[in-house]
Formats: sequence, structure tokens, C-alpha cells
Amino acid sequence: MINNIESTVVSTRVRLARNLAGYPFPNRLESEAQAREIVRMVQGAASRLRSFNLYYMNEISEEVAQAICDDHLISTDLVASSFGAALIDEEEAEEPHGKFSIMVNEEDHLREQYILRGLNLPLAYKKISAVDDELSRSLPFAFDGQLGYLTACPTNLGTGLRASVMLFLPGLTRTDKIEPLVAAVAEKGHTVRGVYGEGSAAEGYMYQVSNEVTIGYSEEQILEDVQGAVLEIVRLESQARKALRAGDTIGLKDECCRAVGILSHCERISYAEFLQLASSVKLGAALGFLDISEFSWLDDFISSMRPANLSLFTDVELTPAERDVYRARECRNTFAGVRRSEESGKKRSKI
Repeated sequence: MINNIESTVVSTRVRLARNLAGYPFPNRLESEAQAREIVRMVQGAASRLRSFNLYYMNEISEEVAQAICDDHLISTDLVASSFGAALIDEEEAEEPHGKFSIMVNEEDHLREQYILRGLNLPLAYKKISAVDDELSRSLPFAFDGQLGYLTACPTNLGTGLRASVMLFLPGLTRTDKIEPLVAAVAEKGHTVRGVYGEGSAAEGYMYQVSNEVTIGYSEEQILEDVQGAVLEIVRLESQARKALRAGDTIGLKDECCRAVGILSHCERISYAEFLQLASSVKLGAALGFLDISEFSWLDDFISSMRPANLSLFTDVELTPAERDVYRARECRNTFAGVRRSEESGKKRSKI
């Protein structure tokens, strides 16, 4: 089986909430002109740091907005904001491949974040903290000596830091242990949410784990606590997967191998069906049923098959039926090389 952390942890994100002194919170802005003034200030400061691309939410297409949201670079709340904007930059030439984004006029004036693959909270914090330090040199962040950074939501007061990790938890889901896990994590000051954060549902066995409160805790404490919670969940997920294997092994292996068969030969497939089958493929790889050595390409491929991303990749406006045909073609090309593992100890290849 693939390494437990590699097959469980999808990505790491560290976000900092900041507001500008002298301006109302975004939900109390007086006009679009005032909102644009904030965007110009943030863009001016950010442009001296990195080559950020600016996106106004009320000027970009629904497909572009959804694609950026699917990549977790902006929130659904920002997409719905008529005053919102986003600054995005990718470290394409660096390892690990990380992404910076600054949401402007969402719940707070700025929500700075850095996302990278795998589990690396210290690096994610180091990256976004360096950007935050530079922004603070030219932007008047609202700060109180006792309360820390002032934010629209009281739970973000203090450091304004939210550390979150995206996890693939099929074992805990299928053994009906997610609800007890959510309760146990909440008792320790953390939260488990769906794939798109608060109020969203789990999708493809994907969950976000993050700290619930920032005030009264240092950045180091938050990072350590979330790291500890994630490692414990990884351990529990490993136990749950072993329980799955000890149960109906033939039935579970059949499900995973059938998923590869359908994806390798389908002529038309919806995103909902694709996601269900692709999640079974990931489970099969994690349990050693399928000859797959890396998870990152699977996660990238799943993201690329979302409706908004397909439209952007093809650079034409596809109907839902056309998207399903295109998606099926990509699935055939991608999964045709996946084979059932004989668990003979042979070195696996990526595909």
C-alpha cells in the first residue's frame, strides 16, 4: 500500500485574515468606489512582491470564477460578491508547486493564503507570512494591542491565522466513524468541514481539518495543534482501511477494479459518476489493489475533469452532453494503463 500520509493528505493551506484601518468591513462598505479603492491599494502593495494576476469577480466569466474556486484559491462567498476581487500567483518553477492568492473584500479586506501539495504547514506559513510582512509595510492593517488583528468574525481575532489540511478519508467514511471524529476534533478546538469549507458537503471522501479559534494562541501553537490533529486522523484512517481490507476484501477489490474498467472504456460520463469512480480508484491504490504509485496525478486529474475546468481547457463553450463525452475520452486515455496489483512486491509505476 502507498504511504499513509501520502495517500491521506491531499494539500495544506495557511490563510491570514487582515483588514485595513479606517475602512468599514466589506459587508459595510458604502460603495463600489470604496471597494475598488481597497482593491487598488492591495494590488499596488502586492505587485511589488510577486506577479499577481488580478480578477474582479463581477468582470470574469462564471467558468473562470468556478475554476479558480474549484482550485480553492477563492471562496464561494467571494464568487458571489459584487465588490470582490482576487490576486493569484503560482510558483510554477519551484518545488513544492505552491499557489498564492489574496481574496479582497470577502469577509475581510484581505485573506492571504498559500496552498501546496501534501502535509507541510511550516512551509505554507513561512511562505504566506513573508508576503504578509511585506504587505504590512505599505498597508495600514487594523491591529489592537490586546485583541491582535481585527477581523469581521470574532473567531479570527488574534493571529488571524487559519491552518487547514485537505484529507482523503474513505476508510473513516465507509466505517461510519466520521461523525464521532468530527465531535472528537471539535473538543480539541478544531473543525472538520467539507471540501469547500464551512457549510459545504464532503465530496469524494474529501474533508478539511482546521483550527477553529485564533485568539489566545500563537502561530506556532496553531500550526503544531493542527499538525497533531492531522497525524492522529491519518492514524485512525489507516486503522479504518485495515478494517475494510479485513472485511469483504473481494467485494472491495472488485469495486475498485470495476471503477478502472468503466473509466477505461466509457464513452460518456457525468462529473458526479466520474468522481464516484475516481474515488474508488484512489481507494484501490491506497489499499494496494491497483498498480498506482503516486496520488498527486490522480488529484490533479480529478480537478481537471470538473465542468468549469473542462470548458477552460478546451477553450470552447461545451454543452453538458459534450463535456461528458470529452471527459470520457480523457478518462479512457488516462486510466487505460492502470492495472490490478498482484501485490508481488514489484515496483509500481505512476501509470
